[in-house]
Amino acid sequence: MTLEFRAGRSDRSPGRELLAELNALLDTQYPGRSARPGSVTTPEEMAPPRGRFLVGYDDGEAVAIGGVRPLGPDVAEIKRMYVVPGARSRGVGRALLVALEDAARELGYARVRLDAGAEQRHSRALFADAGYRAVPAYNGNHIAVFFGEKEL
Repeated sequence: MTLEFRAGRSDRSPGRELLAELNALLDTQYPGRSARPGSVTTPEEMAPPRGRFLVGYDDGEAVAIGGVRPLGPDVAEIKRMYVVPGARSRGVGRALLVALEDAARELGYARVRLDAGAEQRHSRALFADAGYRAVPAYNGNHIAVFFGEKEL
């Protein structure tokens, strides 16, 4: 596996298509989500100068996405992490999380936050293993059961 992360946009290919896959998955896992989303994030929030959207490539094929958006002057939120099914269980999600944390550092953030719903068991295990500690709900996401924070 030759994994590389490049800055992109969530409203342009290939990020747009992978984000559509993520949204379809979440809509299946959480009935009614399309009518009442948990946490809405716009492409502009995950774009420079205060945000970033990454696309992960394995041998030139887009296999992962994720974004960083500002929450405050020194805290960012990691959003829209997704790994295509064929690339799962190979360390891509962990590498994506590290790349997003690195991007947040480069953008000047001291802390990152994230959330996960009940169906994101693998994500929650990854976040705990990566050092995210539970914090009170911070973004009004009614779907989330875990809210985490990590010092960078």
